[in-house]
Amino acid sequence: MHWLIAFAAGASTVLAFAPYGIGLVAVLTLALLYWQLNQAETIRQALGIGYAFGLGLMGFGVAWLHNSISQFGGVGPVAAIAITVLFITIVSLYFALFAGIYHTLSRYFSTRAALLGLAPLLWVSVEALRSWLFTGFPWLVIGYSQTDLPLAGYAPIVGVLGISWLVALSAGLLHDWRNRWSWAGQVILWGLGAFLTQHTWTQPTGEPFQASLIQGNIAQQHKWQPSWYQKTIQRYRRLTEQVADSELVIWPETAIPAYNTQVETSLLRPLHAMLQVQQRDLLTGIVVKQNDRYYNAMISLGQSGRQAYYKRHLVPFGEYLPGKTWLQPILDFIRIPMSDFSAGTSDKPVLRLAGQLAGVDICYEDAFAREVMRALPEAGYLINASNDAWFGDSLAPHQHLQIARMRAQETERYLLRATNTGISAIINAKGQIQQQANQFTTAAVTGTIQPRQGMTPYTIWGDNLLIAFCMFIFIWWGFTKSVSEYLVFRAKLNHIFFRRI
Repeated sequence: MHWLIAFAAGASTVLAFAPYGIGLVAVLTLALLYWQLNQAETIRQALGIGYAFGLGLMGFGVAWLHNSISQFGGVGPVAAIAITVLFITIVSLYFALFAGIYHTLSRYFSTRAALLGLAPLLWVSVEALRSWLFTGFPWLVIGYSQTDLPLAGYAPIVGVLGISWLVALSAGLLHDWRNRWSWAGQVILWGLGAFLTQHTWTQPTGEPFQASLIQGNIAQQHKWQPSWYQKTIQRYRRLTEQVADSELVIWPETAIPAYNTQVETSLLRPLHAMLQVQQRDLLTGIVVKQNDRYYNAMISLGQSGRQAYYKRHLVPFGEYLPGKTWLQPILDFIRIPMSDFSAGTSDKPVLRLAGQLAGVDICYEDAFAREVMRALPEAGYLINASNDAWFGDSLAPHQHLQIARMRAQETERYLLRATNTGISAIINAKGQIQQQANQFTTAAVTGTIQPRQGMTPYTIWGDNLLIAFCMFIFIWWGFTKSVSEYLVFRAKLNHIFFRRI
């Protein structure tokens, strides 16, 4: 019964994320998980509870993976489901790890100290591990659920992992609801967050300009077919001509379904010359081939000159194969197009577009705050180009947009998100959607962008503040525990000595 309740709690946590956006659910379900763990009598029970919670959250939250693997990986529905189930069962181990460590250490704390100190600390530590280990899978980090709630006010200070810690702390306060000080803590926690949403850490710089995001809506099954090449380019060019007043036009990831060497003279050079005459810029996704290496790239054409950014953080098994020598049969079996990319090496993913410096990242890179922040402080605004057609009609495009919104909140920069099938959106410096296009529609999203300068505390320190805080708590606990044990030991010695006298 405990495992069933934990599984239901994990599954319900999906409601906290986009597109549902009921962020308070995350606080309720974490509080329920704490209650379950405090009832566990053995480490085995605790591990089972944590694992069941993870199965519920990941099982319902990332079930869309089977669609990507089946429809676009070419392995068939049965194999796709099997691979997805295997992935979910592995990722759910992180939640079992949290539960097991909590059960082991909580015996050394009072119930209140375990809920308000240990549990949030362990939760954010395990989320950080999940975001880093094996290149990281930071999807459904609990902090993302708060983009529209007061806790988002902390994003420029502590980032998404810091907000995860605050959600876990709020869940502990809720679990301790009988104590009036817990309610006072909730009011302070959420009230301060609401106050911080009104505070601004960065300043406008330069003149605003108009930008357009082109959503071509090319179905993934057609994208790489030679017969669709001309249709694709004509569609993007037609939509670009419709936004002639925009100083910057952005096409999504791999919008041009060809290698740069194949279209250099037929497309890129004529387009570059035309844009120079028009005195505007185009940023487009394309596969760049150099010396038998392939790069998932964004290249610029037009008044600011030819520039390029090569994606650095590649997706394992999707864009490259770890241990390729031994695992090549997997790549041949899955048959994902363009799955043998090389990683770019640029330390500063910054391009000059529309007279301002822009930080550029591609697709999944925006799930990693450290990747986005490499462009700061130089970048006055951010650009994410993606091809979310891989996700189909699922929760994933909505969840991905929510991740992009958190990056805008952390950096206080406008973020322009151009995708193939949606959801393309212009996000302002507070993480609010200014304009967006519906999914699976052909559209041009146009808006005014205000570049900004300056750094938020989070972009200065990154996760170092959170790491330092966690280390301080661990050291403080170890010190007080050692002192306590020493005092008990000394008391026992005194008792033995005086009894003998």
